[in-house]
Amino acid sequence: MIQIGRFNKLKVVKHVDFGVFLDGEDDGEILLPLRYMPEQCDVGDEVNVFVMFDSEDRLLATTEVPKALVGDFALLKVVAVEKVGAFLDWGLAKDLFLPYAEQIHAPRVGQDILVYLYTDKSDRISASMRLDRYTQKAPAELKNGDEVDLLITGKTDLGFKAIVNNCCQGLLFTNEVFQPLHYGQKTKGFIKTVRPDGKLDIVLQKTEKVGHKAADDIGPLILEQLIKNSGFLAINDKTPPEIIYKLFGVSKKKYKIALGGLYKKRLISVDEDGIRLVAKKQQNTAAK
Repeated sequence: MIQIGRFNKLKVVKHVDFGVFLDGEDDGEILLPLRYMPEQCDVGDEVNVFVMFDSEDRLLATTEVPKALVGDFALLKVVAVEKVGAFLDWGLAKDLFLPYAEQIHAPRVGQDILVYLYTDKSDRISASMRLDRYTQKAPAELKNGDEVDLLITGKTDLGFKAIVNNCCQGLLFTNEVFQPLHYGQKTKGFIKTVRPDGKLDIVLQKTEKVGHKAADDIGPLILEQLIKNSGFLAINDKTPPEIIYKLFGVSKKKYKIALGGLYKKRLISVDEDGIRLVAKKQQNTAAK
C-alpha cells in the first residue's frame, strides 16, 4: 500500500514523453515527471520516491527530498498567508498547507513555526501547529538514562518543553539547564525520569551515580585546566553554574563535589578570588 507523504520504493512500468509511470498497485499508476527521474530509470527498475497529490488531486512522485515527512515534527518557514490558512516552505515545489483550524496563533510571512505533518481525511498532506494533539505517551522501551533526540518547542515557568524522539513530550527543568536553548532547536538529551503520565523529565547531561565517586571523572579536568593557566583559575564554589558548564560540561553540584575532593587531597586551595594548585608534583601524580 502506498504511503502518502513518505518515501516508497516503486517499480517503473512504462516510459512516456513527460516521465515514467510507476506501479502504485491498488492506487494505480503514479507519474514520476521527467525532471525528477534518475539517470538510470528503465522499465522494471525500482526507484525510491516521495508520493503526494498534485494540484489536480492526482498522485505524483518525486525524487526531491522534503524537509519533513508525514508523522514528523518540524520547524518550517511561512511563505504565504491566506484566508483559508498559511503555506509553508518544506523544500518541494508545492508549498505545504497549514489550515486555519490547525493554527494556534496567526502566523506571519517569514516566521519559522513548529508544525506536525499529517494527512487529512482526503489524504492531503497538511500541517498543524497543535503539537500536543499529535504527541503520545512515552514508548515502553524508553528507560531512565537513555539518550534521546530533542526538539525544543517552548519555555514555561518550569523549564523548556521538548518533543522527544519525534513522538512524546519531555521537560527540561530550568535549574538543570546550563546552556542556551531556543525554540525549534534540535539537540541530544538523556531521560532522567519516565513519569506515570507518560511524559518525560529530560537532562542534557547523562545522569550518573550520585556521590563522590560520580565526581571523580571531573577532578583531572579541573587539574588540567589549572596546569594550562599557571596553577590558577578564577572560579570557586560561588561561581555561577553557567560558567561551570561552559568550562567543564557538568552541573555545579558535580563540580562542587569534585572541588571538595581535590581540596581534601590538598591538591588545591580554594580562595575568594579562585582556586590554586598546592603542589604540582602531587597534582601530576593525581592526574595520571
